[in-house]
Amino acid sequence: MAIEQAIFRRSELLLGDEAMSRIGEKRVIIFGVGGVGSWCAESLIRSGIRKLTIVDSDRVCITNINRQLMATTKTVGQVKVEALKERLLTINPSAEITALQQIFTAETAESFQLDSYDYIIDAIDSLKDKALLILMACQTKAKLFSSMGAALKLDPTKIQVAEFWKVKGDPLARALRNRFKRDKQFPKRKFQCVFSDELLENKGHNATCGTEQCMCPKAKNGPGDPSLLNHEWCSSKAQINGTLSHITAIFGFMLAGLVLQDAVK
Repeated sequence: MAIEQAIFRRSELLLGDEAMSRIGEKRVIIFGVGGVGSWCAESLIRSGIRKLTIVDSDRVCITNINRQLMATTKTVGQVKVEALKERLLTINPSAEITALQQIFTAETAESFQLDSYDYIIDAIDSLKDKALLILMACQTKAKLFSSMGAALKLDPTKIQVAEFWKVKGDPLARALRNRFKRDKQFPKRKFQCVFSDELLENKGHNATCGTEQCMCPKAKNGPGDPSLLNHEWCSSKAQINGTLSHITAIFGFMLAGLVLQDAVK
């Protein structure tokens, strides 16, 4: 505990003992630890969150290195949540980090016991699964914070926070709203989203990953170890959009900031 006190001394100076104690007791779950979720996880652990669950089915692909915290040339092929957990424990060895190599779907949703958390962070890419998580999270006592699309953006000053139904200029938010209206199923309460109304176009192409080290079927020389393909999604997406680390990191940090701001209050 003496080490923890030293780690968070600067946070304690700003927030006070009572707030830091409260933060340390909060239970947080992050769905998706890619370009947004990985930075959110790091910020939460560095800020005093001790009880964190991270959920992602994927393995590190070499194309993740430009924006995902735990993705390096040494971690390509590793399970993302395990690589991230290892890093987070070097920040605070006393943190209780649960790494789940799973996907949130209609079939697995109940297994996550969403009601047992204080905060649910949505950093999911899949529209169907994202919509389901939002609907289920809004039926729990937990506070939900959601990331809208972080791809095709360059200007960090355009990143902002708004209540879901007031998000403007974001295609993912629009698609979610259309889905809720089509299915006549709506979130039971309001929740805040991080988004940007900037929308650029891809200038490159998606022909291959361009490397022999990638484990996905689009790798230049074909896929690597077939056992690593089970949880590799980038090659199966209908559209792969360009992303940059400063944008995805800011999205993640803002989500973490929303959690901390609420916990302090």
